[in-house]
Amino acid sequence: MESQFQPLSAPHIAVLCLVVIVPVVLSIVARRGGERTTTIICNTSATVMFVNMAVYWVYRLDEVGIEEFLQQHLPLHICGMATLALVVTLILRNRYTFEIVYFWGLAGTLNALVTPQLEVAFPHYRFFQFFISHGGIVAGALFLVWGLGMRPTIASLGRAFGWLFLMTCVLLVVNPLINANYMFLQEPPVSASPFFFAPWPYYIPVLAGIALLFFSLLLAPFEVTAWWRRRLEKDDGVS
Repeated sequence: MESQFQPLSAPHIAVLCLVVIVPVVLSIVARRGGERTTTIICNTSATVMFVNMAVYWVYRLDEVGIEEFLQQHLPLHICGMATLALVVTLILRNRYTFEIVYFWGLAGTLNALVTPQLEVAFPHYRFFQFFISHGGIVAGALFLVWGLGMRPTIASLGRAFGWLFLMTCVLLVVNPLINANYMFLQEPPVSASPFFFAPWPYYIPVLAGIALLFFSLLLAPFEVTAWWRRRLEKDDGVS
């Protein structure tokens, strides 16, 4: 009999620690190793993320069949789209896909890491697949900032939120047509997330407001730092 996943168990806590430790280590190695080392890290990380997703597709397709696969396992949740955006960003270093990884990944996937919708525990395959996917998004977003020096802006916040709004509108139409629940727009997930406290459909605008708040919090350190630098430069100019 498979053991049940327990939030904040020893394996769960270990994964949460690795999500911070790994990007710190990779960022130090990338900065000290130069462009070639950075490229190897980016390409290897992108490969790991894509292969992990592809293997999961094969696993689920074999397990549930094509109809249920299309209804539940396409990369149309926040985390699935953020994974694909991360792969593209690591390979091409595209600033537009970076915005999706940074804002969607840290605001949405971080919540999934802390309160995962996962039934099986370590060492089941799904435990590793889930945390490589979700932990990889958060670790990848941190590496893009710390290791590659990519930065979000107010404009990028607007674009990230705009894409999120557009995907919400599309899936509100698509979900009923294929009997799906992508982005949990038809019903809340079975998890300990505190953000689905309102009944459907009222939790949808609530989540939009929470997303905008989290996006703003994620941008705040960069805006405060930029403001402080401008102030120091102004003071130096006066003196």
